[in-house]
This record gives sequence, C-alpha cells and structure tokens, in this order.
Amino acid sequence: MDNINNNERYDEAKEMTSYIWKILRTQPTVFMSWGVMPSDLKPIVKDDMVGCEFEVNGFKHQGKVNILYNEGEDLFEVRLLDSDGKAIKTETQIYLDCLVAVIDGLVERTDNYQEDVENSLQ
Repeated sequence: MDNINNNERYDEAKEMTSYIWKILRTQPTVFMSWGVMPSDLKPIVKDDMVGCEFEVNGFKHQGKVNILYNEGEDLFEVRLLDSDGKAIKTETQIYLDCLVAVIDGLVERTDNYQEDVENSLQ
C-alpha cells in the first residue's frame, strides 16, 4: 500500500514540476540568471507537499532550492537548502504570480544588482 501511495505522490510531484516549469518560463531571463535549465527540475515530495528541487548559482544563494505546493492553502513555499539539505531560509504563502519574483529575491537580486552583474562580466 505504501508503494502505491508513494508512486501516486511522485506522479503528482511530476505534474507539479511541469506546472512550476510553466510558471518559471514566463520570465525566462530571470530563471536563466539563476543557472537553471528545464532538465534541472527534479520532482520531490516533502512534508506531505509535492513540488520540485533544483540547483542555483545566484549572487545570494548557491545550492538547492525547493518549490513546494501547499494544496490546503493553494499557495507555494520556497526553501533554500544548505549543502547538507537543511532549510536555511523558507518563504511561505506565495501566490503563483509572485513565485518568480520571490525566488529571484532569495537567490539572485541584490541591492546593487546591476553593478554586481557588470562586475561578474569583467
């Protein structure tokens, strides 16, 4: 019985990963600045939520990011993970139309973003 439930939840996670990808690709230059490609998104099930995990290489965070869907609230949760896989920062109650901006604020966008970009290109 557990394997059936696990398989069903994993299938839900795959569907949610596809949905999250559709949200991210509405702003391709933003998610590309994190160093993310479609093949990088891995379906996950955590804390009874489904979603995806991927690695980023942003100015503010380098490492894993989890995007989880809270079905009861119909909202998303974003977790930044350390190298041991422990959440170091969590943002909850994120509406789908704010998802990219929230992740960008956690991963990439600095106070001196334009200057940071120019310096990284030198």
